[in-house]
Amino acid sequence: MADKYILRITAGPGYDEDTHEEVPVNKPHPLQIQSPAADIELNVRIRNYQGLPRGSPSTSSYFSTKPHAYNKDQYSISLRFTPHKPSSRQSAGSDARCSGIKGTDLQFGNDFDRPIRDKLPPGFSTAMSIVKWWIDPGLDGDAYADKPYLYGPALSSFNVLHVGPGECNETKGGLCFNEGGDEQGSRSRSSIGMPRDSKGRMKWALRDANKAKWVFQYGQTYGLDFFNPYLDFANLALRLPGFQLPIVKYWDGQGLRRSHQLRYVLRNKDTGEVYLVILFTLYLKEDVNEDGTLKEGAAERVAEAAPGTFIGEKAFSQHNEIRTLEGQPLPRYAKAGAGNYPDDID
Repeated sequence: MADKYILRITAGPGYDEDTHEEVPVNKPHPLQIQSPAADIELNVRIRNYQGLPRGSPSTSSYFSTKPHAYNKDQYSISLRFTPHKPSSRQSAGSDARCSGIKGTDLQFGNDFDRPIRDKLPPGFSTAMSIVKWWIDPGLDGDAYADKPYLYGPALSSFNVLHVGPGECNETKGGLCFNEGGDEQGSRSRSSIGMPRDSKGRMKWALRDANKAKWVFQYGQTYGLDFFNPYLDFANLALRLPGFQLPIVKYWDGQGLRRSHQLRYVLRNKDTGEVYLVILFTLYLKEDVNEDGTLKEGAAERVAEAAPGTFIGEKAFSQHNEIRTLEGQPLPRYAKAGAGNYPDDID
């Protein structure tokens, strides 16, 4: 069924698709997105890409660098994020009284406009309870709501956090960030005890008390990178240890539809302000012209399709390995509700 669809990715400062631009997938030059809320530079890379725009590179040199070659990562969302201080009229939340976005408030994840509760695979609720219990209690979501969502704290969701602009290197595929920061950024991290390495920082950020120490300062640029080996866009499959799960089968429960969407959002939990929306949309190939433009009515038909069930992918992608906070593999016998989340996090 995957061969009947073609992928198009757009991004913009909000949900209004009229403000979106097509993302040049796998090209090193980032897409510039500016709004009163933030300045963003965005690279999206997908291994074995066969989507729009026509003539896009099938891969990126990014996947040949560490750790992506070893991890066999399938895709990456990399961005430079420079938040702006909101005016008093723009913000009714507590952020108007501080110097930036609190570490407890910046979220990254997926949301949908329509219910998906009837389309979720059996056992989804139990699986999510286990993931929140063992992996990240900061996950905020409701897959059974009329407008389902799953957001994770940015501090524990992004694989790489670089305090500073990082680099944009064409030979490395564009935006390229190492965990840490520039001289000033490294000092700001160490001053609150944030670990220097990625896994340490993600584990550290599971505690609300630690997230509360951090502020994403207005006017400061941050390098963020989200990647994993699980979501295979080339074959429309969720790649888990030992097997692949076809995506379209669970996307909306309706079999072959004209279009389907997956939406990633960077937002402020406290104020509800949105900084970035990225849309991964699958179109039937017959709805796309040879030059890559959409045929008349194709974009409007997106609204007719029920949203996808990618919430589970977000849960798996919190870490490259599903492990407990103590670093042990998730026990096969673990059951939701079997106990409280451990209080003795190092």
